[in-house]
Amino acid sequence: MIPRPKLSRPLSASYELTAGAAVSGPADLIGAVRTAMPGLDLLPGDDGAIDLRLDPSLGDEAYRLTTGSRGVEIAAGGRAGAFYAAQSLRQLLPDEAFRYGAATSWNVPGVRIEDAPRFPWRGLHLDVARHFFPKREVTRLIDLMALHKLNRLHLHLADDQGWRVESRAYPLLHEMSSHRPRSAVHPYGQPEAFDGIPHGGYYTLDDLAEIAAYARDRAVTVVPEIDVPGHASAILAAYPSLGATGEPHDVLDRWGISPAILSPLPPTVEFLTTIFDELLGALGETPYVHIGGDEVVLDQWAASPEIDAYRESLGLATVNDLQAWFLRRLADALAERGSRAVVWDEAFVSGGLRPDTVVMPWRGQGVARRAAAAGHDVVATSVFPLYFDYAEAASPDEPLAIGETITVADVAAFDPAPDDWAPQERERVIGVQAQLWTERVPDPRTLDYRMWPRACALADIAWGAQDDFAGRLEAHLGRLDALGVEYRPPAGPHPWQRRRPHLPGVIRLDEVMDRIEAMTHDPESTRPSI
Repeated sequence: MIPRPKLSRPLSASYELTAGAAVSGPADLIGAVRTAMPGLDLLPGDDGAIDLRLDPSLGDEAYRLTTGSRGVEIAAGGRAGAFYAAQSLRQLLPDEAFRYGAATSWNVPGVRIEDAPRFPWRGLHLDVARHFFPKREVTRLIDLMALHKLNRLHLHLADDQGWRVESRAYPLLHEMSSHRPRSAVHPYGQPEAFDGIPHGGYYTLDDLAEIAAYARDRAVTVVPEIDVPGHASAILAAYPSLGATGEPHDVLDRWGISPAILSPLPPTVEFLTTIFDELLGALGETPYVHIGGDEVVLDQWAASPEIDAYRESLGLATVNDLQAWFLRRLADALAERGSRAVVWDEAFVSGGLRPDTVVMPWRGQGVARRAAAAGHDVVATSVFPLYFDYAEAASPDEPLAIGETITVADVAAFDPAPDDWAPQERERVIGVQAQLWTERVPDPRTLDYRMWPRACALADIAWGAQDDFAGRLEAHLGRLDALGVEYRPPAGPHPWQRRRPHLPGVIRLDEVMDRIEAMTHDPESTRPSI
């Protein structure tokens, strides 16, 4: 089973579960179980084959599952616990149970499971700014996350290469900034080459409302990201007056970082606050909003007399202090709306964050530990082994990736809160999340290949298990086959998965990690790290 339960004991008796079986218990728990097991057509009833009850002594995501001759009994701490119990029950069934119409009954082996997650934040990040993935792909990813008890979908909605959200207040964002005339296709460090194919798309506010509702029904929280003040070419292509210089910009057609940066002046804060209101209005209750703060080139702020005068009026000594002030002002605005700000680790290193800001330390566990020691909640997001845009082997058989190598075993061996950290530091690690940046992920088939089965390993460490993963994964792949997931086979890619061959040896992860870890000790290390 993936993720592995905390406690699982076999029982002697089994039970025959049939399609259309009744589920009894509180209505919200019944709804969770029916959603988790869509192929069984389970029906509400007074005396069910699956009997549910609420146990307030359990955490919201915790559950107990017992199967035997009398049927299936589930005690859950909340709706999420019932949902996860049903996902575990689903994994007790044969692989064919993950196909629609495959059978009308299944034998459920006798078992007692007591389970709860190690971390409350078990996340996947999807960059829809570099390559857009339509709503159907996002909801499919949510389904796969739910199967693996992953519960945070971080959507990277804005970057230099595209803006992906409808704005009724600032319509040029989706009219102009949601598309580009072409995309780069060359390997990193090689001569530029482009595909000549227009690329774009955006989610309407109604789309976002639907995605959020679909996610909530599957115990997943959407975490939207509007990355500022850098990574701003797409915003400034529509509204150049919000930039530090006022000069015109284009949506970038190449990868990498642009020096384009938003102004920190009040009109920008007003603009972003309006965008937040639109996002939160569409998404509904949104506990977290990511505001970026990474890879910012502050030269244009330093060169602007108007911005420099504004900095002095605030009593700030440097432009780094001004960025910290800017991010804190946005975090304050989000707090007023009931959301916590999330940032990448550059914002922590620069200082000045609100104490309740969540830090994602992508540049390694060293800065993660320092953020935790400083009292910030931390979600482990280190490039190694949690950046799934890196290849799984240093081989031209792999599809094109930025560098290598991050394997399934690397992910499975990662500990987000190591034992040698102080207890108060480990307590600040609220979770772990893998990132899929999509510069070299042009389509859903490549997304599947990059994400799975490495995300299976992520689910395992996020829930808490780290033993016998390889053996459990071998059995789990049959479920992914039944669901039609085009994952990377353990032995290497299928012939049809070898398109746009990878160029090995261009970016080595050991060199990357040494360099970016060193940069985290410089409070002015806001410039691009890779």
